[in-house]
Amino acid sequence: QVELVQSGGGLVQAGGSLSLSCSASESITSINAMGWYRQAPGKQRELVAIMPTGGVANYANSVKGRFTISRDNAKNTVNLQMNGLKPEDTAVYYCNINSYIGLGRSRDSWGQGTQVTVSS
Repeated sequence: QVELVQSGGGLVQAGGSLSLSCSASESITSINAMGWYRQAPGKQRELVAIMPTGGVANYANSVKGRFTISRDNAKNTVNLQMNGLKPEDTAVYYCNINSYIGLGRSRDSWGQGTQVTVSS
């Protein structure tokens, strides 16, 4: 329901850096977590990094130490700084906001996807 607009990404050589940004079209009242997922060709979407509200960031083992997730709750944005990129990081990256919608349930909002390509 809530539109998430992504920016950033692109094409870099292995070892390079890229950043991703995601902003909600409108304020979200109760955010449970904000994160980034990615999907490589022929593979399922996987969690890259997530930062629960009131918690600490969690990262996939494959990106830990290289990627950093950050949130700006006031601006309803989530960013991902990607350093030391590897060819296996090549994928379409999607931002995600999980929000509380009452009745003890949550809802996921997704960005449109941003291509990240890392050449060897």
